[in-house]
Amino acid sequence: MARRQDGKRRISRRDFLRDTTVGAVGTGLLSHGLVEAAVAEETGAVVLGPGRVPMILEVNGKAHRVELEPRVTLLDALRNHLDVTGAKRVCDRGTCGACTVILDAKPVYACSVLAIEARGRKIATIEGLGTADALHPLQAAFVENDAQQCGFCTPGFVMACAAFLRKHKSPTRADVERSLGGNLCRCGTYAGIRKAVLDAARTIGKEA
Repeated sequence: MARRQDGKRRISRRDFLRDTTVGAVGTGLLSHGLVEAAVAEETGAVVLGPGRVPMILEVNGKAHRVELEPRVTLLDALRNHLDVTGAKRVCDRGTCGACTVILDAKPVYACSVLAIEARGRKIATIEGLGTADALHPLQAAFVENDAQQCGFCTPGFVMACAAFLRKHKSPTRADVERSLGGNLCRCGTYAGIRKAVLDAARTIGKEA
């Protein structure tokens, strides 16, 4: 805090906004809207919410217009607002990988990404990978190798594996084990999953 020539403290506009805002919030005298307005004016930041915000989410190549609160996760947006239910809610804390989707070519936990962060980005889910009549080689390999049991982890595993195979055309078993450690299977079908990834890599390599 700066001082005047007479030695007394000089309160800056920034200090005033900070101190009065904190004090008012602490005593419940200032609404959230006024707090956000003060912060936006001081920092120049764009404040969105807490109400619904219009946004466009591109899922599997199709644009969807939705209005969501900024706190809504990508997983909730997909399942509850777009009826895209392939990504599963299991741990809901970014640990198990059952909700894995591909965001701009990178695998992410949809429960740990806000929908508003996915605006203008390409979102790929298990629904866009293949169809019942035309399975993706990775999906076919999962079936052939019995790489699924209860199925809750399967969509997340398949999407994580798909992202992995985009970067690793000829992976080794060690590559697969090391790179897919972020996805968990309570049924313990890891042997089948690893074999499926290796088989799919060979199939994709032949088709390329």
